[in-house]
Amino acid sequence: MRIVTVKLPEAYIEAIDELVQMGRYSSRSEVIRTAIRELLKKELWESSAGERVVRKRSTKSKLVEAIDEL
Repeated sequence: MRIVTVKLPEAYIEAIDELVQMGRYSSRSEVIRTAIRELLKKELWESSAGERVVRKRSTKSKLVEAIDEL
């Protein structure tokens, strides 16, 4: 995995830390990876509107497989 630095509002960090403290996730990184994976699935691969989605289906299939393996 690669390291990526992001800036987040303090409220987001506090909420992420709460999820970790509750035991729902083992780390901040796990929370963020899960959120990004779900966003990518929703926004890119589960969308069925428009021709662009149809044209990129084979590329998306490979990406979905890679994301699902993480």
